[in-house]
Amino acid sequence: MSEEPAEARRARGQSLLDLSREDLDLHAVEELEERIATLEAEIARTRAQMSRKQAGRAAAEALFSRRD
Repeated sequence: MSEEPAEARRARGQSLLDLSREDLDLHAVEELEERIATLEAEIARTRAQMSRKQAGRAAAEALFSRRD
């Protein structure tokens, strides 16, 4: 029984890099508007994740900071 080779894992951020290189001339206005909405939603999701990480870091720093 032969197994198909597993696909190589994509590098972190590769999808975003590929997206930034896409030829936008091929898209209609409606498609570009949808693309913008999708990217804005991703920006909001990314900002929320950053806020969670910053809050976690601040909590850890407060917990482990030296108290003189």
